[in-house]
Amino acid sequence: MNQIVALVPIKANSERVKGKNFRPLAGKPLYRWIVDTLLSVPAIDQVVINTDAKERFSETGLTESKRLLLRQRRPEICGDFVSMNRVLEDDIENVSSQYYLMTHATNPHLSAEVISKGIDLFLSNLKSGKCDSLFSVNKFQGRFYRGDGSAINHDPKNLIRTQDLEPWYLENSCLYLFTRESFMTTQARIGKKPFLYEIPLVDSVDIDDQETWNLAESLAYAKKG
Repeated sequence: MNQIVALVPIKANSERVKGKNFRPLAGKPLYRWIVDTLLSVPAIDQVVINTDAKERFSETGLTESKRLLLRQRRPEICGDFVSMNRVLEDDIENVSSQYYLMTHATNPHLSAEVISKGIDLFLSNLKSGKCDSLFSVNKFQGRFYRGDGSAINHDPKNLIRTQDLEPWYLENSCLYLFTRESFMTTQARIGKKPFLYEIPLVDSVDIDDQETWNLAESLAYAKKG
């Protein structure tokens, strides 16, 4: 049995950036950035791509191997309004592993180092009983407001230093780690006792629209020098 399987859902279409998963980013298809990174992490036994566009991968030069599996997504779990948890459940039911890692093709700058550290933190905290899952976050200490202008986490009449405010943590959708048992209990990638893993902002750039595409592309070219 595998110890760690990485799950990467990749669909053909997207609403805000058309075809972004297969669109070239700084010289190679967007999805290849995270897939190549995952394959470079020794602790990951297998990378599983769940997709509704299996033929697109061969067109862009990706082929299956012992460590890379392409799974055709079942029609009943295709579409923009299907919960990602249903897609993950299908993979977990069909690909046996002790632990699962989940990420997205839209996280091109998530590094092997950050992934490896996350795996180590998950396994050590799982062993000590401190967590049943892990997800990545960004930490913010700032003054937050509701849409109507009312303050959420501070008193505008008493401006304490931002570094003294209670930190807030944003789930950035970059990295999830969980056991089969945790997923089956909650039917979600986040368990009942998750470990919040703070990662650098650069690693957590997520392509959601043209502006974040431009940002990710600029970072990619900067890394190339």
